[in-house]
Amino acid sequence: MIKEGIWGIGAALLTTVTAMAPSLSWAVAPPLLDEQGALATSQAAIGGQLDNFRFVDSDGQTVHLSDYAGKPLVINLIYTACIRSCPVIVQTLADAVVDAQGALDADNFNIITVGFDAGSDTPDRMRSFARSQGIDLPNWRFLSSDGRTIEKLAKQLGFVYYASTQGFQHLAQVSVLDSESRLYRQVYGEYFDSPFLVEPLKDLVFGRGRTVTDLTGLINRLRLFCTLYDPAAQRYRFDYSVFIGLGIGLAALTAVGSILVRNLWRRRSGFRGPEPRAEQS
Repeated sequence: MIKEGIWGIGAALLTTVTAMAPSLSWAVAPPLLDEQGALATSQAAIGGQLDNFRFVDSDGQTVHLSDYAGKPLVINLIYTACIRSCPVIVQTLADAVVDAQGALDADNFNIITVGFDAGSDTPDRMRSFARSQGIDLPNWRFLSSDGRTIEKLAKQLGFVYYASTQGFQHLAQVSVLDSESRLYRQVYGEYFDSPFLVEPLKDLVFGRGRTVTDLTGLINRLRLFCTLYDPAAQRYRFDYSVFIGLGIGLAALTAVGSILVRNLWRRRSGFRGPEPRAEQS
């Protein structure tokens, strides 16, 4: 369902954002961004392995991409001078992250927001941006880096952007990496429903498609199928009806099994039940 919706989003995937004095980006493009070309570039990046990039977090601490190895990682790129689109994307992402943390547990994946305007998106600016958006969720960090790192990161993520006279034009994109820093899925648009982010995370966290080999895997598989999205409430919920159905089915199988075992025992033992009593005249 998610893949089918990728190409129908159209112009909403691309956004023009304004800054008073934007710094130069790694790419210089024609005045109009090629939407289909940008999408093709983004999709072509899926499956690629990301380098061990170096960042600085909003507290001035050095962070490497390898620090997030072992768990899925959600990445989105913004620039802090953006006054409309980037805040909207971050708010949409925040709603989806809340749902994902409720469905999957907050410690099962991480989120990073990276400032792609390297000359301006300092750790202080990234911290101020996070505060202005009210982002205070577990395992979500706002990071900065140098221009060369941002250029390489954007290319490996398939994130198309360039500086214009009015600001930056860029793809409205959120990327999902697997536990080995491979690009697994792209999520597009300023607005998107939570399942577009939560479902690929469920694939990675619960191992959808992998063989269950232990009790933990079995529990995760049950959580995978029992965690459902409620469109009316716009939230994920745990579906206990699955366990009720399993319980009824198990009880029925137990009853049938006991009858079969009892009949088999009777046949093998020659037990025919009590003899009928003769009537006395």
